[in-house]
Amino acid sequence: MTTPGEAPAPRVVVLADDLIWATRLAGLLRAAGAVPVPARDATSFEAALAGVHLAIVDLTARAYDGVAAVAAARAAGAEVACLAQHDDASLRRAARTAGAGLVLPYRKVAEDGAAVLAAWLALPGATG
Repeated sequence: MTTPGEAPAPRVVVLADDLIWATRLAGLLRAAGAVPVPARDATSFEAALAGVHLAIVDLTARAYDGVAAVAAARAAGAEVACLAQHDDASLRRAARTAGAGLVLPYRKVAEDGAAVLAAWLALPGATG
């Protein structure tokens, strides 16, 4: 809940088909002061992007194409952060080419996720 004059918490669409990572990301976003909007596949992700300016995409998925999801989010005007394996340079590069502003290794999010996501949320343009 916001007080008068306070900006509302940013809403962040979280695309992750892995329940553990989806839950972890939602918790980290809440801790950073954001409101997570969960999506498990491309259809729900694209629907959830309406009116949302931020998205996080788990690139290592079976239910959707992570790079295509990054491109869809950017086309909708959202800033995008991604998670990927630290040693998958080609996937990380493809996500950046598609418009991801931040591509994080899973380990970094597991170890320091709240601080990293809070810093991402504070970047210019993150609130739309």
